[in-house]
Amino acid sequence: MGGVPRLGQRAAARLRENGRRRAGPLAVLALCLAACGRPAPESRVITFVDTGPWVRHDLAEWRREALARFTRETGVVVKLVPEPESSTQQLSIHMRMLREHSSTPDVFAVDVVWAGLMAEHLVDLKPMFEKEVRDHFPAIVANDTVDGRLVALPYRTDMGLLYYRTDLLRQYGYRAPPSTWDELEQMARDILSKERKRGNRDLWGFVWPGVADEALTCVALEWQASEGGGVIVEPGGVVSVNNPRAVRALARAASWVGTISPPGTPAYQQWDAQSTWLSGNAVFMRDWPSRYTPSQVQGSVVRDRFDVAPLPRGAAGRAHTLGGYGLGVSRYSRYPKEAEALVRYLCSRDVQRWRSKVTSTLPTVPALYEDVEVLQANPLLDHMRRARISGLVARPAAVTGTSYDAVSIAYHTAVHDVLARQKTAAQALAEVEAEVVRLTGYRTGPPVPLPPTILEDAP
Repeated sequence: MGGVPRLGQRAAARLRENGRRRAGPLAVLALCLAACGRPAPESRVITFVDTGPWVRHDLAEWRREALARFTRETGVVVKLVPEPESSTQQLSIHMRMLREHSSTPDVFAVDVVWAGLMAEHLVDLKPMFEKEVRDHFPAIVANDTVDGRLVALPYRTDMGLLYYRTDLLRQYGYRAPPSTWDELEQMARDILSKERKRGNRDLWGFVWPGVADEALTCVALEWQASEGGGVIVEPGGVVSVNNPRAVRALARAASWVGTISPPGTPAYQQWDAQSTWLSGNAVFMRDWPSRYTPSQVQGSVVRDRFDVAPLPRGAAGRAHTLGGYGLGVSRYSRYPKEAEALVRYLCSRDVQRWRSKVTSTLPTVPALYEDVEVLQANPLLDHMRRARISGLVARPAAVTGTSYDAVSIAYHTAVHDVLARQKTAAQALAEVEAEVVRLTGYRTGPPVPLPPTILEDAP
């Protein structure tokens, strides 16, 4: 195990003593680092490009402390690399650095749809993490495995949810959140109409990101998949995007813009929708679980006035887009052992347990969904455990491989054109079909039924 720095005598002695008292993940990790490799400087700097905490105070605070603990215990300094907000821009920057064989960053946060795109540039973690992978959801491990190589270890997971204002629903006689998209539209129109008569011009019925970006791919996929309109490209390599059910789903969403959703929705980034919600000016919002804790902090306008629910059903059932990240190590890192140590630490069961208790980030370890202390500290996790959310859908990254980015851009650009009323849904999806066939070489065909939930893997 060459190339791994030894810790200083004091640090090594302290870690050995800690290891005798408690065999925690950091103590064990640091002892491993101290015990192997030739003498080296007291500390080394590795770089880490994470995604998400730029708008997540709770996650940013947790990560700051987690990295500080890692450095105190191992002597390995971790420098964060800033990221743009747009996931499309993030991927573009990542791929440019990897193609140039840049020695930094050492560790990448790998979106669930990036594994196939980044695979050739990432270390195969399977030989080093054979034991650790057993702790994680098998479906997520499978997603992060490309041609038999584990290119990322599961770090955090996500799925689309419906946030709703319990006070407004109760005020206007609704006992439960909408169970279908038609009910959501009807309830939003009713509440808006009555609030407008009361002089409330700032409230909107349903907010979501409509800008042409990966977030729109996630949202639109839920609309069309729940109606039986498929997932753009089916797992068997069939281009299904152009079908009547998908057309109806997108046309319905376009009708929301300017009625129950703000007229500026086609320009909304994820943060714009979140800002509207956090200011108390939305009845419903589609977002990820990560929005729960910021909505419930002391001083929040919507604190104790909202809840979360599964997304509404369509004709085929519910659909929740799978999101989240794994952590991968660059093949071009100068310090691969230190990078692997950081991945092992951040993805470990104990560290995810700590994170789950102080943030609303979902763990990738099934056992934590049954951990009493975690469930007491994280009401969202308990809610999701009891809900057994069904219809979890993955974007067609695995089946399209290195073409996924182009496929997604073609799709969300077309959806945006429909929302902005620049094209009809039928016209836009016909054009997407032709482009996806050109990109992948696959034949066209019908959609397939929705898959089951990932939470059913839990004990």
